[in-house]
Amino acid sequence: MADAAVVVRDLWKKYGDVEAVRGLSFDIPVGECFGLLGPNGAGKTTTIEILEGLNPPTSGDVTVLGRRWGRDDRDIRERLGVCLQQTVLSPKLEVHETLELFRSFYREGRAPADVMTEVGLTEKAQARVATLSGGQQQRLAVACALVGDPELLFLDEPTTGLDPQSRRGVWEVVNRFKERRRTVLLTTHYMDEAERLCDRLAIVDHGRVIAQGTPRELITSLGGDHVVEISVAESDKPRPAAADLQTIPSVRSVHVQAGHFVLTVAEPHVAIPGALERLRAGGWELAGLTTRHASLEDVFVSLTGRQLRDE
Repeated sequence: MADAAVVVRDLWKKYGDVEAVRGLSFDIPVGECFGLLGPNGAGKTTTIEILEGLNPPTSGDVTVLGRRWGRDDRDIRERLGVCLQQTVLSPKLEVHETLELFRSFYREGRAPADVMTEVGLTEKAQARVATLSGGQQQRLAVACALVGDPELLFLDEPTTGLDPQSRRGVWEVVNRFKERRRTVLLTTHYMDEAERLCDRLAIVDHGRVIAQGTPRELITSLGGDHVVEISVAESDKPRPAAADLQTIPSVRSVHVQAGHFVLTVAEPHVAIPGALERLRAGGWELAGLTTRHASLEDVFVSLTGRQLRDE
């Protein structure tokens, strides 16, 4: 892609007999927020470390901002911003001192005061890092990644452990960064975060891309926009099998999750009466029924048969 910020082709990373990354390929156009989704151990962090130049690949081709590690290292680093899962900052430095330190690493960049304003830390400029809350420390970590005025921003699970308000604060910073036609590579296992921020994403499992597209495209691939969850009352009668519900009109797929049935359906007003009739005819008593819109979590379960956060 001529206008790609990142190009990855057949990327592999092996640690002895362990294959952490197994043939990943994807492109990230300039100005896009691209998400890597998957459970812990899927290979997301290893992939990001390779793109950041921190970890050499076993094989494959990686281009970052039209340049390659091992040949254009200083040039690439001047254009990157990196926010790791855990950023350890000096606890005795003040917020403004921390940002001035990180700004000094770049030949060009932004004024620390402007970045503090952007992430909502102006009132904490004279505060020591040790006195900041968890959410404030994470916003400071994002600010450190922004102060060099990067063209490409790496965010590796930036909101893990944050409260809802702090998470939304980080989301706002990412959206403002995108408005400047800058590029973001985000790893996360929060589905609402991926749906809110990502223009496109790849679902990664066991080091491979198992699905790729926009959030809407991936959800549509389920064959239905709605999910009906049904639980059956305990009784001496054997529980119904997924196959007993699979043939109900408008039902596209069925799987069992946490003891209840999850049905992906195209038309809830058709599927729900059919499901109730099937349960009645089989002599099963309904214990609970809920409906909701399909999500990226449903896509992952449909593809892998397990929850996104399963180890």
